[in-house]
Amino acid sequence: MHALLITWFGWVEHWGYLGIVLLMAMESSIIPVPSEIVIPPAAFWAAQGKLNFWGVILAGTAGSWLGASVSYWISLWVGRPLLVRFGKYFFVSEEKLNRAERWLERYEAGGIFFARLLPVIRHLISIPAGIIRMRFGTFSLMTVAGSFIWCTILAWFGQHVIGSEPNLMNDPEKLVHLLKAKSLWLVGFVALLCALYFVVLRLTAGRKSIA
Repeated sequence: MHALLITWFGWVEHWGYLGIVLLMAMESSIIPVPSEIVIPPAAFWAAQGKLNFWGVILAGTAGSWLGASVSYWISLWVGRPLLVRFGKYFFVSEEKLNRAERWLERYEAGGIFFARLLPVIRHLISIPAGIIRMRFGTFSLMTVAGSFIWCTILAWFGQHVIGSEPNLMNDPEKLVHLLKAKSLWLVGFVALLCALYFVVLRLTAGRKSIA
């Protein structure tokens, strides 16, 4: 894994925006590329004048949408039986798929948005969205909105966390662990938002049934 991190890190450094788009597209599909190794270093280099800060965020968002869209359409065409049968060969177990389906069933379109801010489920949520044939326009809108926020947060981390510890640029593995640790508060905040969103859905459904 360390060798892969070094390789992906090099893509961002040498390929710039194209490397960001490709890696974030992989991250949003079934390929487990950590977004923490893509956006934060790029934002650090943006602070050094090698890239543009907002260009990094937009490239990351575009890549996330691209990868998520590919997963969506493949899932829509292939269907659940084949995904369950062969998904394990692409790091998508039936248990993970079931978890993503329950998430989408509970939170509906808002689940796509929130999923873009959460680890593990972030790169899986496109699969059940394709299986249930969610409207692609809605799926795309939620994906872009959530991805933009996530990339902005990672870019902020990149400028402030790496800016205070530039030696992290020499150790991609340590960089990933540190950024994941520092983003735990974000996961808790998103979980709270999800809970509030679910409560609103239940209350709204109750009012509709009464009407």
